[in-house]
Amino acid sequence: MKKSNHKTKVICIILTYNCATLVAQTFKNIPKKGIDKIILVDDGSSDNTMEVARKLGITSFSHKHLGYGGNIKFALNKALEMGADYMIEVHGDGQYDPSIIPSALEEIRKGYVLLLGSRFVDKRQPLKDGMPLERYIANILLSYFYQLILRTQLTEFHTGFHIYTKKFLNSVGFTNTSNGHIYSLEIIFQAIYKKLPITEVPIRCNYKKKHTSISIKNSIIYSFQSIALSFEYILAKVGIKRGIFKTY
Repeated sequence: MKKSNHKTKVICIILTYNCATLVAQTFKNIPKKGIDKIILVDDGSSDNTMEVARKLGITSFSHKHLGYGGNIKFALNKALEMGADYMIEVHGDGQYDPSIIPSALEEIRKGYVLLLGSRFVDKRQPLKDGMPLERYIANILLSYFYQLILRTQLTEFHTGFHIYTKKFLNSVGFTNTSNGHIYSLEIIFQAIYKKLPITEVPIRCNYKKKHTSISIKNSIIYSFQSIALSFEYILAKVGIKRGIFKTY
């Protein structure tokens, strides 16, 4: 794939939900070189996240609580309105290491439309970083299942780090996806269904410090939703289109 020399606009999106005590450090850790603008989009926090963001001088937006998928979709639409060509998703709790941003931008500019930060390129690393064993096992088993269904070599399907391109968002029905955590998986399924070029880069994740995370209850719900999505994908491949595949 050839690199493009066209001048593009890069917007980094910090997603927050009750991250008042964490967002300042996250903002500090973001490499600013190569990023044209940083915005913060808050999912109706009940703490003073927005006050902290404004003190940091970040252009910030808030809305009623929608859920992870709803928040990122709101944020992506804001970034598109601002003329973004590349949109970097960073979680406000700082759990995913943002130091990979410069190298990730280099990688996606090789012609990919979506980039994922993968914790499982080295399958031993998540355990070294402190990922709870039950989450580790669930991730490994589900990822193996998705690899079989999607016929892909991707190692991570549940990441909280993405770089989106304008081309990708204009190619898939991303606004028709879930407002919940399953959104992250739905966009990968959409990309693979449409045979769009996607890639992944290794990312480290911090489980030892305070952070926000999906609850065990919601993790179980997510697992069932992901299996249902997989069967919808199989049906779509044989011409029976349901759910997010109806628009194709």
